Amino acid sequence: MATQTVILQGHIIDSLILAKVLDAIVMLGGTFTLPEVAIGTRREDLSHATIRIDAPTAEGLQDILTAIQPHGAVVETEQNCTVAPAPADGIFPEDFYATSHLTTHIRWQGAWIEVPQPEMDLAIVVNPSIPSARMIPMGSVKQGDLIVTGRTGIRVFPLERPKERDIFGFMEAQVSSERPHRHIIADIAKRMKTIQQFRQGGHRSATVLLAGGPAIVHAGGREALAWIIDQGLIHVVFCGNALAAHDMEASLYGTSLGYSLGVGRSVPHGHEHHLRTINRVRALGSIQKAVEQGVITDGIMAACVRQRVNMVLAGTIRDDGPLPDVITDASKAQEAMRAAIPGVELALLVASTLHAVATGNLLPASVPTVCVDINPAVPTKLSDRGSFQAVGLVMDSSSFLRELARELGWKG
Repeated sequence: MATQTVILQGHIIDSLILAKVLDAIVMLGGTFTLPEVAIGTRREDLSHATIRIDAPTAEGLQDILTAIQPHGAVVETEQNCTVAPAPADGIFPEDFYATSHLTTHIRWQGAWIEVPQPEMDLAIVVNPSIPSARMIPMGSVKQGDLIVTGRTGIRVFPLERPKERDIFGFMEAQVSSERPHRHIIADIAKRMKTIQQFRQGGHRSATVLLAGGPAIVHAGGREALAWIIDQGLIHVVFCGNALAAHDMEASLYGTSLGYSLGVGRSVPHGHEHHLRTINRVRALGSIQKAVEQGVITDGIMAACVRQRVNMVLAGTIRDDGPLPDVITDASKAQEAMRAAIPGVELALLVASTLHAVATGNLLPASVPTVCVDINPAVPTKLSDRGSFQAVGLVMDSSSFLRELARELGWKG
């Protein structure tokens, strides 16, 4: 038998962390004993558990330790993390530690160091001279960078059940087309109002992020979203070429993909409208200039410019044009999105599979996230990718945005 003792501490009872760890041990063929368990007597008290794990083989024990590490289990005998130099630019060492979006610490020279801005699917680079650590994408690593390897000397802190008992307090991605939406949307609106109050109180770094797709315009959610932005309730927008192009097409021609938003039918030569829109904005130089010069007077982009929203437009291979604001280099677009993440307190991912998954990958697990799509596969895919904090709403984007706007005070 292979044996190891691990420590769990925190709100491990209320947040069901202890139960999940014990279940994982048994499911992977191990057994456990609990030499010490100290349970807090009040909601704010921390609990502590010492767990001895026995497994039939050393490999089986390692599988168990790997499975329970994301729940915050730390080996009792603390060890420093191991590092290895990156063999070349853009290449991690073979045994690099792949990060999660949970709060992460590494043990370096006998002390625990927090790794800021957690993000999934990166590595950890150590600067021994400070000392400090940060997460780094594969494309940004330089030859010789010290990259954390293996799993020793690393601890993560699982999400704890928050004190607020709103929809975000369940700590799991729930996806259902039959679940009522109104109370969920009310909770989202409440969060947005709270963040707005923070900002008005001087905490300008607290932001609400919206990542959206062109279905917002096609389905009729444009007016509601523009109103929400004009109220100062959204501060960061991630989208592609299409949302911006069709929003401005609606402003210039009253159509979206050539389909009249007013009379509900295709119009002659309407398929050209988005191309003519893109061409006109390219001639002006930017979306901001198109708004400031009075060419684009209403809609989502106009509201974003008026409210100085931080917009990141990331391009794809299928883009027409694209608009001059679109970042066509995928790595640079990812960097721009990553730079806008710090401070995000709520993320709304609406009607865009690509941007929902991309944004979910960038967000720390602590950020409450809502994924809205008429296709249940989208929020399910987001959850499967690891964004377990995301609440999934299966409904069309227009209905969601209009109901959200009404909860926020819109009379439309």
